[in-house]
Amino acid sequence: MKLKVYAERMSQPSRAVIIFCKVNGIDYEEIKVDISKRQHLTPEFADINPMKKVPAIVDGRFKLFESHAILIYLACAFPGVADHWYPADLFKRSKIHSVLDWHHSNLRHGAVTYVLNTTLAPALGLPLNPRAAAEAEKLLTSSLSKIESIWLKGSGRFLLGGNQPTIADLSLVCELMQLEVLEEKDRSRLLGPHKKVQQWIENTRNATRPHFDEVHKVIFKVKEKLQNQRLKGASNDGTESSMKKPLLSKM
Repeated sequence: MKLKVYAERMSQPSRAVIIFCKVNGIDYEEIKVDISKRQHLTPEFADINPMKKVPAIVDGRFKLFESHAILIYLACAFPGVADHWYPADLFKRSKIHSVLDWHHSNLRHGAVTYVLNTTLAPALGLPLNPRAAAEAEKLLTSSLSKIESIWLKGSGRFLLGGNQPTIADLSLVCELMQLEVLEEKDRSRLLGPHKKVQQWIENTRNATRPHFDEVHKVIFKVKEKLQNQRLKGASNDGTESSMKKPLLSKM
């Protein structure tokens, strides 16, 4: 039976799994789980992933959730996956695991919380939380610095000094692509000081093209929509100001 991937492309981990399948020629069926319609909370999806989160896979009778576990499984279970994604060398694998374990409570937590509380919360019916955003920015900034000083400190183009990407590169870069939806000044403030991180993102993108760009189209559509909303808001503010100024001058 064909592998089934349950995913939502607005989800960073979902994008990593989809890109991995595409890059490695894995035959799969992508089944969209529409988070906005709360499809992830249905009993049918809970039977696949009781945690009710995406992504999840079904391979025959085998069900699996958590993106890092899925990426490891795919790298091992499907023939033709290049060794550099998840090397057979135990020492190299262990290093990859250390990055992936660190990711969830550091880079991911910081990025998700910051983007949610500065940009995406209203679309989900939630209030913005400046205090949470400020704390998340500290964690995100610290995480970016650690990536540069620990895993990108050598001359390699990818994490851990490699010249080819691993599942850790793909997972973490997909996380950082979520920053595209921010206002440009905020994104530049966060990523601007981290030149190695910027180059690493570009290296990972180039190594997985054209699939990387295709899968991230959803992010760029949201980015464009938010930019238009901001421009419209600024234009309306300007109109209101221009209407008020003559009134004030006559008083």
